[in-house]
Amino acid sequence: MDCIFCGLIRDDTASWVARGPVACAFTPLNPLAPGHTLVVPTLHYADLFETPPAVLAATTALVHRVAEATRTALNASGVNILSASGPGSEQSVPHLHFHVVPRWVDDGISTWPAGRSAHHITGDPGARLADALASGRNQRS
Repeated sequence: MDCIFCGLIRDDTASWVARGPVACAFTPLNPLAPGHTLVVPTLHYADLFETPPAVLAATTALVHRVAEATRTALNASGVNILSASGPGSEQSVPHLHFHVVPRWVDDGISTWPAGRSAHHITGDPGARLADALASGRNQRS
């Protein structure tokens, strides 16, 4: 199998935001906005339809944690969760993944972005998200 996401996980070459036994999160090479993060199951599942419910639950739980971290670490006022599954969906990589795209009022992108955010953040947004996740600042009681 020649899955780019499986290669990143296996070779430990991603820019990690979070890593776990069932799901992990990393920043893409061409982010749509500061802090744009991909969340994927650690094991290979081509799409939503192939993913076991427990794995999907763990993956979406990490989506939720990353989304909350965008509010605490990056001061995002909103977030778009984007995913495509299966033929005809415009899924670009055949490994289930969720894009977590931080949003700010007047950031210059639309719901399914055709461009990149005009918002800028000082420093490395991925590292800030990782710090927020590691410290638990974004977890609810």
